[in-house]
Amino acid sequence: MLERIVGTRICSGSKVLLKANMLSPSAPGSAILTHPLVVRAAAEYVLEKCGRPVLSDSPALGKFNHILKTGGFKDILNDLDVVCTEFRESVETDVGPPFGKIEIAKDALEADLMINLPKLKTHSQMLLTLGVKNTFGCIVGLRKVEWHMKTGVNSRMFARLIAQIHKRIAPAVTLLDGITALEGEGPGRGGRPRHLGILMASESAVALDMAVCRMFGLETSRLPTAMASGELGIIPDSIDIDGQLSEISDFEMPRGTSLVYGPRPLQNLMRRYLLKKPVVDAEACSLCAECVHFCPAHAIARESDGLAFAYDRCIRCYCCIEICPQGALSARETPTGKLLRQVIERNSR
Repeated sequence: MLERIVGTRICSGSKVLLKANMLSPSAPGSAILTHPLVVRAAAEYVLEKCGRPVLSDSPALGKFNHILKTGGFKDILNDLDVVCTEFRESVETDVGPPFGKIEIAKDALEADLMINLPKLKTHSQMLLTLGVKNTFGCIVGLRKVEWHMKTGVNSRMFARLIAQIHKRIAPAVTLLDGITALEGEGPGRGGRPRHLGILMASESAVALDMAVCRMFGLETSRLPTAMASGELGIIPDSIDIDGQLSEISDFEMPRGTSLVYGPRPLQNLMRRYLLKKPVVDAEACSLCAECVHFCPAHAIARESDGLAFAYDRCIRCYCCIEICPQGALSARETPTGKLLRQVIERNSR
């Protein structure tokens, strides 16, 4: 697959960035990270072309070296000449209106080309985290939190930001690891691994993402990053699929909802009483306070008897669920929101 798409673009000495999904310290079987064998296959290909592979990401939680070890990357790449380095330095680059100049990982912008290695998994806010979403990892460290705070209450705006970052980075190829995917309340430990046996590649991450929607029987209008990509004009005129596309109708999606809707004066009330809110399983929670430190809205506090949520401030970005090391956080429907969903589902039958 890689030879057909980037075979002529990797020259001797080319610096090829392998952008994996390295969200947090997780074992390969958890389906939270790009599987290390997929990373190894990409690295071996680059080395065969006499290129210089560099594995990078900016984790949401945990130290990069710990993720390399826990995720199996260190062992699987031990005998290969692969540089493993965390995104640290950012440079300002223009991604277009309305965001203008934003800071993106310097290594991602200066590599000769990028091989984008996303994991197929669900995402509480963006429905699925696929090729386009994976490039949001090129935002370094706490700047992710800043952008969640700035755009997190508006899923459409957040998707637009992600799509513009993706357009600016422009990976040469996207290789999607769907061998063991994550369904349910992903992208972290709230989801459940499921074997699909799928490996897909495309020079267009947008086309690949739309093919995944087709595989799951989803309208692309349900995928915010696909809609944002359409607004930016980066959807290919035609999407040709080489090979047999599986049909998977029972893949469990997260029940995410848009975070800004309705008349502006009522939006705060609607967000408070209709949207799912993060809750904690007290028995599973270790009070490590990672969610407290990571919350972009500063809406979580650690108290002597557990976590306390300030739902008036909570922007429903679900970052806390995404990064919880114990998988102790989940999104729970409000009684009003559940009633509204049941009415909508009943009327749509």
